[in-house]
Amino acid sequence: MKEKEAIILVLFLSYLVLIARGKYIRSIKQGENNSQLLVYRRVNKTIQMGSGDIFDCIDVNLQPAFDHPLLKGHKIQIEPSSFPLGMDIKSPSQHVISPAQPPIIECPIGTIPILRNHRRDHITRQDIDEVAVTNNQQEEAGIEYRDDYIYGTRAIISVYEPKVKKDCKDLSASGLNINSGPEGGQADTIGAGYSVSPSLSGDGYARFHVAWDEGVLNKSCYDLTCPGFVQICHNFGLGGRLQPVSVVYNGSQYVITILIFKDPNTKNWWLIWGEEKTPIGYWPNSLFTYIKDKGSYAFWGGHVSGPTASTDSPQIGSGHFASEGYSKAAFIKNIKIVDGNNTLVNPGDKKALAGTTSLSKFTVDGYEIDKDGMHTFYGGPGDLV
Repeated sequence: MKEKEAIILVLFLSYLVLIARGKYIRSIKQGENNSQLLVYRRVNKTIQMGSGDIFDCIDVNLQPAFDHPLLKGHKIQIEPSSFPLGMDIKSPSQHVISPAQPPIIECPIGTIPILRNHRRDHITRQDIDEVAVTNNQQEEAGIEYRDDYIYGTRAIISVYEPKVKKDCKDLSASGLNINSGPEGGQADTIGAGYSVSPSLSGDGYARFHVAWDEGVLNKSCYDLTCPGFVQICHNFGLGGRLQPVSVVYNGSQYVITILIFKDPNTKNWWLIWGEEKTPIGYWPNSLFTYIKDKGSYAFWGGHVSGPTASTDSPQIGSGHFASEGYSKAAFIKNIKIVDGNNTLVNPGDKKALAGTTSLSKFTVDGYEIDKDGMHTFYGGPGDLV
């Protein structure tokens, strides 16, 4: 796959730091060199989860998004003006699958939860840079798609906890993203999915994230760690642990359903969670240059990135090769594209390319398109055989 897409996948989960202490949260604005401006936000309520995660409830109007210079005076959009047509069509499954769920955070209405992770108190700026740099090693397996008119995508993604060595700074992630930009240059990118990154989260759990890249400014971010994404859901914890997950070989399968689409009226890019069509939040259209109107590239699948992601690769997906099939290999299924008429449609077969960067470590198998959408198995053991 081309270098631009590989770099985008690395940026997709390039982490910044959110440090939380006491009754105030310190959100970090990006600046030149190491200069940082700390903005203090009063915490409405603090909630500790059984997993050990701590979330602080912050006034929705005071969330980090509005520190962005392009979002000054931005009026929050409470819900999409409309959903893509075709969302109510149910696709019967020959297998029993159940949803993996994020933590439900009981923040008061009018506030949103922000994850406070004490592990990040011990992470240095050098640690973050080593994950974010674009010359890190990377491998990937999945489907890339090229079309001049991509207004969104939806997919069902099986959730595993791929093994990543605790003493390394690599990560393994699975999800979907959409981007657009000049050939060979930095692109605007938006995406969502789950990742395992012990060096940054302090554990080996699958955690749900959103991420984006502002191509012209060459800035990338994830969740609410810097200005950009506007969250509107008062009980959804970005960065939270997904449970249950698929852990037993040939056992029960747990999935997440993600939809990203462009609101035809406001032009904002919305993130929708699950079969219940829960709006989580959106990327304001004003953040971007190349993806203002539409996307031109999409990716569904998994990747590993980091200092040793190629020389000592973590697992992708279940850690088993795609040819092993259902309940053994990770899958992405029922992939649809949102077209210019705000309708979910099947991707065009000639515009899709299923593949991997390292056949000895990761594979793609079972690729097909039928009436329910596009499907594939993907993943592998990496070097953890």
